[in-house]
Amino acid sequence: MGGNAWRDTGPYQRDLDAAFRQVQEEELARDNHGFQGRSVGDLWRDPDWQEYILTGGTGTVLDFPCMIEGTDTDNGPFMRLLTDDEVRAWAPHGRPTYAEWDAALASERLGFPGRAQGNCTVLYRDGRPAQIAYWGVTAD
Repeated sequence: MGGNAWRDTGPYQRDLDAAFRQVQEEELARDNHGFQGRSVGDLWRDPDWQEYILTGGTGTVLDFPCMIEGTDTDNGPFMRLLTDDEVRAWAPHGRPTYAEWDAALASERLGFPGRAQGNCTVLYRDGRPAQIAYWGVTAD
């Protein structure tokens, strides 16, 4: 099987790691996938959760234990922040809106990452940070 592509947005916070953790906890509250009563951190310490993610996944931000910088070359189940150059490749002004992100994904000017990987970037409204876009591909 090949991985399943997915995309979503979450609220912006200056601390992008905190924003990522917040959107993960919100997603977990919506659907705990049968792993009740645990935080995201607890889940990633559970071998059963790791197997669940790596053999199928949730198709959400829950598929990644943490966010890494765009320049980090580690493979694996990580949410990676796009570099400025990567953003400017599809949003030359460097402050993409939701509509630009959506259009770039639809036109494939912006690709989905490989299996068991995710990407994210800040989205702007009226020139100000407004949301964070998350998109990825499940491990299965």
